[in-house]
Amino acid sequence: MKITKLECMYVKPYWNFLKVHTDEGITGYGEPLVEGRAKTVAMAVEELGDYIIGKDPRDVERLWQSMYKGSFYRGGPVLASAVSGVEQALWDITGKFYGLPVYKLLGGAVRDRIRMYAWIRGDTGAELAASAKEHVKNGFNAVKMAGAYGPLRIVDTPEKIMELADRVGAVREAVGMGVDIGVDFHGRFTPAMAKLLIHEIEQYHPMFVEEPCLMENVDCMADIAHSTHIPIATGERLFTRWGFREVLEKRAAAILQPDVCHAGGIFELKKIAAMGEAYYCGLAPHNPMGPIALAASIQVDACTPNFFIQEHTTLGEGLITEPFVQKGGYVEVPQKPGLGVEIDEEAIKDKIYDGSGHLATWNNADDGSFAEW
Repeated sequence: MKITKLECMYVKPYWNFLKVHTDEGITGYGEPLVEGRAKTVAMAVEELGDYIIGKDPRDVERLWQSMYKGSFYRGGPVLASAVSGVEQALWDITGKFYGLPVYKLLGGAVRDRIRMYAWIRGDTGAELAASAKEHVKNGFNAVKMAGAYGPLRIVDTPEKIMELADRVGAVREAVGMGVDIGVDFHGRFTPAMAKLLIHEIEQYHPMFVEEPCLMENVDCMADIAHSTHIPIATGERLFTRWGFREVLEKRAAAILQPDVCHAGGIFELKKIAAMGEAYYCGLAPHNPMGPIALAASIQVDACTPNFFIQEHTTLGEGLITEPFVQKGGYVEVPQKPGLGVEIDEEAIKDKIYDGSGHLATWNNADDGSFAEW
């Protein structure tokens, strides 16, 4: 079996679906994407064809090595994301060829169900509380919220800090102690500001604080992690196992959040999780992407002992032929070959677009300076 073509489809709101074709008629799906840079990554995917067209798609590790290391320069969001999407599709083809789900090829399932958390939305505590109660009503026992809803200063006012803490308190009061609450700081906070807010929300016992500061300086993240009993989570902007090495060595996080669309793909997530297991870290894959990314993440979740919880923004309604079904905050481990999903190409016709557009940017209202999104 040989790879014959790599085909990208831009799908709203900002996704890029990849279809890898073979000479035996088996196709595989992946999601190569950097949010807001769909066309950039699609060009990188096209260039990867030089390394893999005409090759056997079942040699996943061999092709990964060629794609990632073959151009001398390696790493970074664009290349790693392009490789990630192609790698997902190669596993999809391999699983379909052998008639097995991908997790069966990676050691087999270690659980029967995959725990999920739902995003809650709103600017005020009341809005967030209402959103949380709705998701709990629908079966979820874990939710995640933004730690801030707009631009922040290097060190903001005590009034702002208490306002943000009260939002977490409102959600905790709404759902009680039987529901987990993740708080995503999204790298918007400086280390000093993060410490101030974490101190105020410790009383609400969050499930984790995600990206309390940006990851360019691991020592800063480690300092935050060592200053609180709240588990620190990070990883969505780290690439491959080499990106996670220092985080683990410096005990900068308790929860690892690699993204299957950025970190190197399915097998790379499995390797990152194994590294984390040696440091007693949990795996909670980042995934604000589409249903192919969710399917790829779930394959890793199913066969990973230290899996903790899975992020998602869609179960695939109107995108795949058989959307995932959430029950009690869990989805069942899939049984179909490969990634277990097929794109509903008829249903997505009205969602196809030209790939243009970027994520919004923020500025501080008082002086117009750039603010972390």
